[in-house]
Amino acid sequence: MKFETSLPPYAVARTSVGRVMRLVLYALVPAALVYVHFFGWGLLVNIALAVLAAIAAEALALRLRGVAASDFLSDGSAIVTAVLLAFALPPLVPWWLTVSGAAFAILIAKHLYGGLGCNPFNPAMVGYVVLLVSFPVEMTTWPVPTGAEGAPALTLTQTIATSLTGVLPEPYAWDGITRATALDTVRTGLTLGQTMTEVMAGPQFGAVGGRGAEWVAAATLLGGLALLGLRVIRWHIPVAMLATIAALASLMHGIDPGAYPGPTFHLLSGATMLGAFFIATDPVSAATSPHGRLVYGAGIGALTFVIRSFGGYPDGVAFAVLLMNLAVPVIDRWTVPRIYGHPG
Repeated sequence: MKFETSLPPYAVARTSVGRVMRLVLYALVPAALVYVHFFGWGLLVNIALAVLAAIAAEALALRLRGVAASDFLSDGSAIVTAVLLAFALPPLVPWWLTVSGAAFAILIAKHLYGGLGCNPFNPAMVGYVVLLVSFPVEMTTWPVPTGAEGAPALTLTQTIATSLTGVLPEPYAWDGITRATALDTVRTGLTLGQTMTEVMAGPQFGAVGGRGAEWVAAATLLGGLALLGLRVIRWHIPVAMLATIAALASLMHGIDPGAYPGPTFHLLSGATMLGAFFIATDPVSAATSPHGRLVYGAGIGALTFVIRSFGGYPDGVAFAVLLMNLAVPVIDRWTVPRIYGHPG
């Protein structure tokens, strides 16, 4: 049989790793602006430190592997990993923690497995979990939203100095400007026998979640929808993850509304939106087929809810993503369509 062929030049696909990474960074801008508005300059300081550390670690790894660094340093993947890690860190975390987390994410979680396209785990979440397990005190020191409860608005200079020295400027003290997150407060309150109504009556809560944090989540959702509209990501993982969290939260809230938060609280608290649109959708470590992505996203949603409700950590998104990364080979094995003419 004869097939018709066309002559060159051929069309070149517009999609590239660099373009996708840039669009992801652009989509995070609304969340970053809202984050800085409510929690100060710490996010931008963490981003700067994480990006510098990630690029340095990427260059070192490529040199040790004997790979030309020019092509890979410009693709933006290390920068996206650094920015996602910075979003997960408390804004006033010590500089060495940010740098070590970014370096671990790039050197161990990414290049130890062969570099971009070969890593089985999401590098940013690996870096975050290592820091959370190793330095729980520093990783759970979150600032009060600016203006809430008389919280100060640290200047950029004061924020940089705090990150580098670990000392707050006079006359501030850590106990006066930091507190537990909304998820942690709910967990503690329920453990002490309070109802959800009593817990959420505190000044640290907004309309449906933590004051300030709920708006960051809403801005993250906006950026995620932009990625969907641009077809940078597909709908399967975020929809499956969010729907599963909402369904489980609705079920448990319906059974005992005093002991379990409702679905809106879960969706707009912690790293739910960041995880659904920017972390779980990592094309390297996620499932590949449409059916597989649905299973993968639903698994992340279920594990997130279980960890939040019954586990030892108040959020759980990072652990849920890494656990489902482990399950990706099995998911792909049973959901990727069989190639015609090949045995199943």
